[in-house]
Amino acid sequence: MGSTMVDFRSPLDRRTFILGGSAVAALLPFLSRDAAAQAAAQPWEDAIKKIIGDNKPTESRLTFELPEIAENGNTVPFTVTVESPMSEQDHVKAIHLISTGNPQPGIATFHFTPTSGRASASSRMRLAKTQDVIGVAELSDGKFLMAKRSVKVTIGGCGG
Repeated sequence: MGSTMVDFRSPLDRRTFILGGSAVAALLPFLSRDAAAQAAAQPWEDAIKKIIGDNKPTESRLTFELPEIAENGNTVPFTVTVESPMSEQDHVKAIHLISTGNPQPGIATFHFTPTSGRASASSRMRLAKTQDVIGVAELSDGKFLMAKRSVKVTIGGCGG
């Protein structure tokens, strides 16, 4: 049995160098495009994608009560409501709140049943900086509603 020995000390010939360089040059646009696409994806976009999948949400019936300017980002009050008959056939299953500027985008998820009577929730959230808050309502028929509100977080009354 014969074996082939490769001498790594020998210089590359021009043909091998050009073929190797061409292969790298041909693959480089694909590698950089994937890296750019991954870098462009925001955590909040991934969070919304996990909730709605490939569905297209509509912008109706979901309302936010949020201050336009929050003097303290640690305790921002909110109320989120979806107009729904809350019947067995037509009700809100869940309302998800997502932040676009917090390190962890998921703020809260509220679950409802027809016996809830109303699809409404109030609480307080923490916002790290000025950002948008997105509400996504999941309906019993598999559709989704979405609304977005911007909240300017100030520190001690100064713009932030």
